[in-house]
Amino acid sequence: MFHKEGFKIIIISFIIASSFVVIAEFFLIDQSLKLLIQIFLIISLILILQFFRNPKRYLIPDKNKIISPVDGKVVINESVYEDEYFKDKRKQISIFMSPLNVHVTRYPASGIITYNKYHPGKYLVAWHPKSSKKNERTSVVIKTEKYGEIMYRQIAGAVARRIVNYSNFGDEVVQGKDAGFIKFGSRVDIFLPLSAKIKVDVGQVVKGAKSIISDNIK
Repeated sequence: MFHKEGFKIIIISFIIASSFVVIAEFFLIDQSLKLLIQIFLIISLILILQFFRNPKRYLIPDKNKIISPVDGKVVINESVYEDEYFKDKRKQISIFMSPLNVHVTRYPASGIITYNKYHPGKYLVAWHPKSSKKNERTSVVIKTEKYGEIMYRQIAGAVARRIVNYSNFGDEVVQGKDAGFIKFGSRVDIFLPLSAKIKVDVGQVVKGAKSIISDNIK
C-alpha cells in the first residue's frame, strides 16, 4: 500500500517511465543503450514506489509508552536546552531517515495538540547538528496523560523539500496514527521530560509505531 502523499508523483513517474520505455523500444537502434535506458527507468520507478510505501502497523495505544514516530536510525540521545517552546532542558532523541526508509510520520503518543508551528528554513543534510534549528521544520507539541507535554519536530533534509503535517491546534490524536509525511530524506526530533526513561541508543535502528522510545517516567 502506498501513502496518499505519493499518489500524484507515482502516477506522473509511471507515465513518464512508461513513455520513455516505449520510445526507447521503437526508436533506438543500439540495443545496449536501449536496455540501459529501460533498466534505469524501471529501477527509478521502483525506488519511487518504495519511498512512498505505507505499511500498516497496528498497536494498542499505551499512555505509559512513547513510540518511535518514524523508521530510521537514532543519531542523537542526549539532554539539551529546548528553546522554542519548553524553554528548559529536555531529553532529545533524533531519528535520521534515509531515502530508503518509510517516511510516514506517526504520533508518538496520544493526547491533545497544544502547539503546532511551521518554520521555513534551509536544507542542510538532516544529520547536521544545526539542521534542527536551521532547516525547514514543523514543531508539534502533544499534551499527554502520563508524560505531560512532549514535542516532535519534522525536519527537512538536503533532498526533502516538503513537510506534510496533519495535526492542528486542539486536535485529539491517537498514538500510532498518521501524523504526516516528509518527502525524500529527513529527520525527526523528539523532546521528552528529563524524567523519561529512554529505551534506545545512538546507532539503533527503529521502526515507526513499533519501537519503544520510552516506557517509564519517574
